[in-house]
Amino acid sequence: VEDVLESEHLDSELLRSYVLGMTNLLHIDSSIRHEGSVTREITGAFADVWRSSNPEGGYVHRDLSAEPIPHVDGTEQAVKAGLVAEVRAADVILIGAPMYNFSIPSTLKVWIDQVATREFFPREDGTFELGGKRVVVVTARGGSYKPGTPREGFDFQEPYLRAVLSMIGLDQNLEFVHAELTMADVNPQLHQFRELAVESLADAHRVVKELASA
Repeated sequence: VEDVLESEHLDSELLRSYVLGMTNLLHIDSSIRHEGSVTREITGAFADVWRSSNPEGGYVHRDLSAEPIPHVDGTEQAVKAGLVAEVRAADVILIGAPMYNFSIPSTLKVWIDQVATREFFPREDGTFELGGKRVVVVTARGGSYKPGTPREGFDFQEPYLRAVLSMIGLDQNLEFVHAELTMADVNPQLHQFRELAVESLADAHRVVKELASA
């Protein structure tokens, strides 16, 4: 971490929020919504508890909607270097990933494309540079995609994220927290599941608070 934070070629304002020798949290939000965003609500709850539990720790919040990252085109090397440095310096990575059209927001896909590169692929001995990091992914889904539900096979969100994170070793300490049925209040076809939606949201809050304080 020290080498990353002291690197002269990095000019990321966010990196200055990390603390040498302490535990650091990288908090990523990707929802296009700010008001009313379920993932922002839950990741915010995680961050609040984590920061209370780690008062001396470093904290970086990257909002991929407010400050979109350019697509990979080979020209934005400084941008890529800053994003990679943020990941390297983090001990805990928190990702807010709402489900859009059964998958993830395009802004999050761009971030993944910038950081999930060959420099983090397995070493010759099979180990990963990023293998020791904790990763918590918070999702929000309008319906339910649990095993046994009619749309179980429509979930291209968690399987994709598990696969791509495993490519760079970020699956070794990976937790998913799902808030489902978030459209139950506004979609008449889902009104019968409103109580389940409330329970799912409450459970997501409970789980992230436990994870953040662990």
